[in-house]
Amino acid sequence: MNSPPFSKWARDAEEKLVIPSRLEATCRNSARREAWLARLPDVVRRLKQRWSLVLGPPFENASAAWVAPASLADGTTAVLKLGMPHLEGLHEIDALLFWNGEPTVRLLDFDRELGAMLLERCEPGSSLWMWPKPEQDLVLADVLKRLWRTPIEPHPFRHLSSMLEVWNKRTLDHAARWPDSGLVLEGLRLLEHLSGTATREVLLATDLHPGNVLNSQREQWLVIDPKPFVGDPAYDATQHLLNDRARLCADPDVTVRRFAEFAGLEPERVKLWTFARAAAQPRGDWSNDVLKDLAWALRP
Repeated sequence: MNSPPFSKWARDAEEKLVIPSRLEATCRNSARREAWLARLPDVVRRLKQRWSLVLGPPFENASAAWVAPASLADGTTAVLKLGMPHLEGLHEIDALLFWNGEPTVRLLDFDRELGAMLLERCEPGSSLWMWPKPEQDLVLADVLKRLWRTPIEPHPFRHLSSMLEVWNKRTLDHAARWPDSGLVLEGLRLLEHLSGTATREVLLATDLHPGNVLNSQREQWLVIDPKPFVGDPAYDATQHLLNDRARLCADPDVTVRRFAEFAGLEPERVKLWTFARAAAQPRGDWSNDVLKDLAWALRP
């Protein structure tokens, strides 16, 4: 999470808030998100005053939140994050409070109503993407095992099945464009079956991949950007696997087994989850579906 120096940008940005292009694109075609984006400059100004922040330019790679490096009045470095209206990120504040920096970034302050988080800043902040893939597997498996704890009732977290129900509807809405109806229907069946048959349920990050694990001084690696749901830990292995499609397609059994065993998971269950997501998770262009071959490689 490296960024340019603050000073000149901070002076120039007083009149107009910079909106990263990826975030702006994500907010298009959603009235709720466009309204959120229109309010964003005023919200940032209010938070700068409340928390006495000097802000740097926002991180360009953020697509679901406005995220910028910050400096507090006492010189502490931090990150200001304001999440857009987003199904998966609804309880990020609660999750960071639950994990309390083990092994995530710490929450320094927050405003639930605004969806605002003042976060510990990872320094130097380089992501796990920069490390060799075999080492990525080891690091991600280790942080997953540390994240997987069962929250005590009552808690605010939704069950994984609630997200999968939304996915199911979105996928069915595009049935006419499915590249292979048999694969998609089997994927949908497995998403429902797997979410209801876990022998253990924990708080999941759901979007853990090398880009969301940053190098830090407090610990070598800290997790950012969790999208928390309660459910089967085997699900949490899938995002990393799906982000490396070439390796997964080349040797699905060995790739899945290696990572599952590092994480202490049943390989066959991880493979079924990965197949189900590749086959049936909703996406923008069903007519030119790059995940079809992957689903065939993983099919039961």
